[in-house]
Amino acid sequence: MPRGYFITFEGLDGSGKTTQLRRLAISLESKGRTVVTLRQPGGTVLGDRIRSILLDSRSEASLGPIAPAAEMALMFADRAQSIAEVILPALAAGSIILCDRYTDSSEAYQGGGRQLGSQRILAMHAAACDNLQPDLTLLLLPSLESSLRRARRRNQRHVEKQGTDENRFERESDDFYRRIYEKYEEIAAREPHRVATIREDASIDHIEEIIRRIVLSRLDHAEA
Repeated sequence: MPRGYFITFEGLDGSGKTTQLRRLAISLESKGRTVVTLRQPGGTVLGDRIRSILLDSRSEASLGPIAPAAEMALMFADRAQSIAEVILPALAAGSIILCDRYTDSSEAYQGGGRQLGSQRILAMHAAACDNLQPDLTLLLLPSLESSLRRARRRNQRHVEKQGTDENRFERESDDFYRRIYEKYEEIAAREPHRVATIREDASIDHIEEIIRRIVLSRLDHAEA
């Protein structure tokens, strides 16, 4: 059986990546493709527990401040479990994997935002993930200002509807997010063959069409 295809979605919270991942999954499934979707952190029993620690703004009230290196290590513990439990089996089964965040997020948020640097993140990726790289990364990078505005508005709706709070990162300063944004730009420039950057701050439908064209072209090339 041919190996599957591994696609990740990246961007700041509020960039629209989760919505676009869901739409792409529906589109691919309508064409008869087998699709596996997951998010990081999360997506496994262990990962969901780690997610509750890392993203809930109440965590630090009970646990105390989470050190940047501890935050990084927890992210990679989640990722290693996700690779073993979900990603590698799906690749072996020939599925298309759509993953909401992967190591680029750690490089951007912990390497850039927390200022741990790319070298430590990439070394951790080699150790914990055996350097498993996506075949394609879709980086949604509209303006920093619009991403932050949408992220904070979305999290408030999430709290009101579901009673859960995942805004630990959203409470960070604009400088923190500027460092993340710049790190994403650095990653895209370093790996242009893997990372497809979509900068348009356009309608959901328009972005969906751009993503569909990119993905179908890459899949056709991979299967040729």
